[in-house]
Amino acid sequence: MSFTETIFMTGFPGFIAGRLVEKLTTPNTQFFLLVQDAFVEKASIDIQKIAEMTGVSAKNFVIITGDITEKNVGMTDADLEVVLNETTDVYHLAAVYDLSVEKELAYKVNVEGTKNVNEIVKNIKNLRRYNYISTCYVAGKRDDVIYENELEHDEGFRNYYEETKYFAEVEVEKLKATHPVTIYRPSVVCGDSKTGETAKYDGIYYVIKFLLKFPEVFRLVNVGNKDVRLNLVPVDFVVDAMVALAKDERAVGKTVAVADPKPLTTKEICDSIAESITNKKSVITPPPKVVESFLKSPFSPPLTGLPHSGVPYFFIPQTYDTEIADQLLPAHDVACPSFDEYVGNLVKFVEEHPKL
Repeated sequence: MSFTETIFMTGFPGFIAGRLVEKLTTPNTQFFLLVQDAFVEKASIDIQKIAEMTGVSAKNFVIITGDITEKNVGMTDADLEVVLNETTDVYHLAAVYDLSVEKELAYKVNVEGTKNVNEIVKNIKNLRRYNYISTCYVAGKRDDVIYENELEHDEGFRNYYEETKYFAEVEVEKLKATHPVTIYRPSVVCGDSKTGETAKYDGIYYVIKFLLKFPEVFRLVNVGNKDVRLNLVPVDFVVDAMVALAKDERAVGKTVAVADPKPLTTKEICDSIAESITNKKSVITPPPKVVESFLKSPFSPPLTGLPHSGVPYFFIPQTYDTEIADQLLPAHDVACPSFDEYVGNLVKFVEEHPKL
């Protein structure tokens, strides 16, 4: 069978990559999915589910065993030749997303791995688009407005996740001069806005799970503040934005902040969660410095569930400008819903699935 497009993707069967494959699937689309040995079985199961859901033959999905940290991303010579000759579109999602990741592993996967994928991209014969998934947090310790056309800075980083995603994006940015590249910078990704489904409980889920322990007591104190906005985006918005812009010629050469253009303050977010659980808002909002000191204390993680590595993200005075996204996405009828519109679905999912 001849295909009108062939997609090479890293990061499958990850949560975002899996949803992306489902959305991109058509009878005329072929997938080359680079999968590590440890995840081949899960990848096979997920492919079967996607094939059944979409009515597309499982033969459209080819699992290629490999690893982005290796030369030619671990592919055999035969697989490499086929990928270079047949691929039309690349989606690079594979990365270490752990905020507490050690330096050596972060650089090996996020930076060297991206360099290896870039080398594949450079040699693809009929490339239409290279879609690279970065993060808003390449901004590191900057404390101002972060524009989509800005990248390089010397403000430093909070952890090796931010640092290595920054240097990885720098490498992809270099390809814009010679290749059709689109870079996506999601903010903090949470569950599906409609079903609440998520793959892990981190980020805002620390607050949700904390309030669910003793709702009527814990909701009294708001651990947020009115000066800092936490930019949250549901996974379905992220995927829909990527699917739309990957086919939009206006997005070539662009870096797009896949973020909420009107994010809530952390105080508003905490009240929104409390209201979803108890129908009541908080009563007391301690000074931010007091809350931050408590969350950084040794006895906070066992009580709140929030690891120290996650604390800074509730106090970052950054604003992510979404001008390019605002220009491109309306034509595709894609928009980010406000957190208070879907928080109830996130809470419901956590209540029904206390452990993942």
